[in-house]
Amino acid sequence: MCILFIARDQRKDFPLIIAANRDEFHARPAKASHIWSSHPPIFAGKDLKAGGTWMGVTRSGRIAALTNIRQPGKERQDAKTRGELVVDYLTSRSSDLQFQTALKKRREKYNGFNLLHGTWRDLQVYNNETDGLSSVDPGIHGLSNGALNDPWPKVSRGVSALSQYCSQSDRLSEDALFSLLKDNTEAPDSALPDTGVSKEWEKRLSPIFIQSEEYGTRASTLILVNRNGNASWSERTYNNQGRVIDQVTAHFQFV
Repeated sequence: MCILFIARDQRKDFPLIIAANRDEFHARPAKASHIWSSHPPIFAGKDLKAGGTWMGVTRSGRIAALTNIRQPGKERQDAKTRGELVVDYLTSRSSDLQFQTALKKRREKYNGFNLLHGTWRDLQVYNNETDGLSSVDPGIHGLSNGALNDPWPKVSRGVSALSQYCSQSDRLSEDALFSLLKDNTEAPDSALPDTGVSKEWEKRLSPIFIQSEEYGTRASTLILVNRNGNASWSERTYNNQGRVIDQVTAHFQFV
């Protein structure tokens, strides 16, 4: 998962909205969201190469999602797969504090990551590069391949669009939120961040929705939770031409 937009307590009807894109090489095999047989069972997609996932939920109301921190000069080939962190949190029987304490102790075993985790009422982001924990307070937030709310052009663009939508739309529309995630506007050269990749790649990675032959946005996911804890999960999977090739929907009653 490479970009998430989160609206917390910005609408009375839906106190939590998460709109997220997963960006990955198209050759990397993956399975669309489904119920896993783990205990407790989780609902998530699956990375068929390493066995982890980028985003998932449980019926008890736990939510977790992962973004990688872009740091090409510091990537270690022997690092553990970051996708296991989402699975670990969703299947953990520990409290959040216990989980976070254990996570801090093993943070150096992974390449850079942000882990969004918690319940639909209380979400936090852990960044292993800074060893920092940030609360997702009421408001509109963006998380990409830097720290929470880093003002990268695509983060700022998505936060602005979601903020405007939440304040002006009488009725929540999944199509409108998917359109937000399909924004392929590239940032101008003067606004590109410097994350250690070439300018060509910075440009290619600068839109909310990335499309290229070998790498791009593989899936868009919406998690919408209403004030009664009724949650819906909607996912669209794309090919390397940006066309929808699969759709998954699910509904949960969170505790």
